[in-house]
Amino acid sequence: MSDADNQDLARRMAGAVEVLKHEFGGLRTGRASAGLLEPVTVEAYGSAMPITQVGTINVPEPRMITVQVWDKANVKAAEKAIRESELGLNPQVDGQLIRVPIPELNEERRVELTKIAHKYAEQARIAVRNVRRDGMDKLKRMEKDGELSQDEQHGRADDIQTLTDTHIEQIDEALASKEEEILQV
Repeated sequence: MSDADNQDLARRMAGAVEVLKHEFGGLRTGRASAGLLEPVTVEAYGSAMPITQVGTINVPEPRMITVQVWDKANVKAAEKAIRESELGLNPQVDGQLIRVPIPELNEERRVELTKIAHKYAEQARIAVRNVRRDGMDKLKRMEKDGELSQDEQHGRADDIQTLTDTHIEQIDEALASKEEEILQV
């Protein structure tokens, strides 16, 4: 495996960490944020698409998010997607405008949000481990095909493991930071 292969693995692992941070941006901490609804996908036009592709998200006041749905046919689907997301929100439809009041965060809701944060972090860890597995499989194939000696294969496997550990550590740090933010009253 070349340095380019290692850079590709590092890029893919860093991508998993970035996705996690983006998802954490959507986990609310008591204030309305347009990013809160970004992970929501809506069944529209026969496929699942991000809510940002069916309407405009606004934050008119600190405890309210609105979604102005462009096509009347997608209003019900957008409302259902918000209601069924794990965000615990209760949208109200007014024509093509969906109002999403943001309830006060109580202790029970904070605990629920930390569980969601843990789930997101685990998905990111799995993504990083899958990238590691791809790299390790490639190393084993290269050794089997005679492109690498056993010592080279072990050395490069150690490099991939170090890369993996670094990214898992970043995920854990992001999780700890988000947990602290959620639990802060």
